[in-house]
Amino acid sequence: MEKRNNWKAWLYLAPVLILMAVFTFYPLINTFVVSFIKDYNSSYGFNAQIGTSNRYVNTGFTFNNYGVVLGITPRNPSTGILDKTFLSFTGPSALGNTFLITFVTVPISVIIALVISIAINSIKVLKKFFQTVFFMPYVTNVIAVGMVFSIIFSRTGVFNTLFKLDVNWVNEGATYWRSMLILFVYIIWNALPYKILIFLSGLQNIDKQYYDAAKIDSASPVKVATKITIPLLSPQILYITITSFISAFKEYNSIIGLFNRNYTHDGNLPDLYTVVYYIYDKLNASSQTEYASAAAVVLFVIILFMTLIQMKISKKRVHY
Repeated sequence: MEKRNNWKAWLYLAPVLILMAVFTFYPLINTFVVSFIKDYNSSYGFNAQIGTSNRYVNTGFTFNNYGVVLGITPRNPSTGILDKTFLSFTGPSALGNTFLITFVTVPISVIIALVISIAINSIKVLKKFFQTVFFMPYVTNVIAVGMVFSIIFSRTGVFNTLFKLDVNWVNEGATYWRSMLILFVYIIWNALPYKILIFLSGLQNIDKQYYDAAKIDSASPVKVATKITIPLLSPQILYITITSFISAFKEYNSIIGLFNRNYTHDGNLPDLYTVVYYIYDKLNASSQTEYASAAAVVLFVIILFMTLIQMKISKKRVHY
């Protein structure tokens, strides 16, 4: 009887499956294919001839797109110039900035969110008020918040006024590390609300008998947090860590909102690039879609690798 009714289930799922096939699966497959196409041009068909000339586009399979993105192969062999915008071991690059942002902001934001969540959960007075206050940034437009931060940390902004400084953190005269420092602060602050919400929901589901037993044994607050709260929150910590790593690797909006550019004014070089920023720029550039696709595939592999590592570690550290 159940097998006879399977067609109804597929019928109900059909709209979602069709939308996912068109807007999720096809773009993923197409991006992977395009990353291996030489001289790709989306305006023409494969192996199409342009006008009456002998120039062809989409001329076949190649690994050179990845070589150009990773700075191994020159885009124009006649010049021999390598593009180090995506990956460089001698200065700021898109991949280097993305790793720096990820491994600085994710651990700090997770730890701060966990501490705040435990503190809010332990108080009784104005608990709902503090939950609302900390959740407010989550429903605020990211670009608008970035513009506010850029004003706060400008040369005549609130931060410099309070501490009697004459430093430009985000505008003309800002150095790379000053800009990155403010970017870290902005990303961490903006990432806290969602993490706090998840941790609070997990804390409220912990059985109170564990805390009652800890009181009987006169356990200190630190021991209660490390031996009871954090282990029982490990599923939420794993979820938050994985999603935070994915979000950090895709960082783009924060740089647009805070700086509205991909460079610091001291050098006017693209030293504030992230991987997603690099992909968007290549998509907007003429005849560089294949490089954007190659960079997207590299990003996908990195995120997949990091997720698998975290899942492997979670088998020993996460308690359900």
